Amino acid sequence: MTIAQSLPLVESHVNPEIIFPEGEFWSDEPPLESNLHLQQIILLIQCLEWWWREREDYFAAGNLTIYYSPNQKKSEFCRGPDFFVVLGTNPNPNRRSWVVWQEDGKYPNLIVEILSDSTAKVDREEKKQIYQDIFRTPDYFWFDPESLEFEGFTLISGQYQPIAPNAQGWLWSQQLGLYLGLSANKLRYFTPEGELVPTPAEAAQQAENQVEQERQKSAKLAAKLRELGINPDENL
Repeated sequence: MTIAQSLPLVESHVNPEIIFPEGEFWSDEPPLESNLHLQQIILLIQCLEWWWREREDYFAAGNLTIYYSPNQKKSEFCRGPDFFVVLGTNPNPNRRSWVVWQEDGKYPNLIVEILSDSTAKVDREEKKQIYQDIFRTPDYFWFDPESLEFEGFTLISGQYQPIAPNAQGWLWSQQLGLYLGLSANKLRYFTPEGELVPTPAEAAQQAENQVEQERQKSAKLAAKLRELGINPDENL
């Protein structure tokens, strides 16, 4: 599946005449466990934004509440994935939360949870069940920045099945069209060709290096021409 999930907002036994709550829905997530968690989430967002810099059909966020019950604003019917991506929507950065019934019933296409001692059991069990049975999120990954535990699942016939790693230990995301894998103990994206998706800063440095390499190449060529008695400046 390569489009955002448009599913029933709640289970079928809920009264269809229920009135949806109005107003703004602010994110209500607890502080992140550590700077490692924060930096990992920022890394996932920045790299994807750079890779999809010409796209306007997705929303990616970190540590943002997803409200998926029309019954009440604050309830058990909300979850805050550490990182998620919704396809087939607009990239509006001013969203204060993701409210499913205000977003055409769309749920995340991909979720990544960053494990910690206090959240790992919930991420591996309760949240996995919710993402499978209610969200129907096609790709679910978790990563522990301390132990480097990394696993991924894809939804097949309504059930999460483990994603088999490739030779490098990377896991394929059909939703992103990218691999996820470890580089320098961080969870990163890799292209189908095996190239690391850079951060904006890394991309700028690569471009600068390429310019410098071209300058050095031109300087060597000019020096060689001068050795042959040719003034390169006269042939411009």
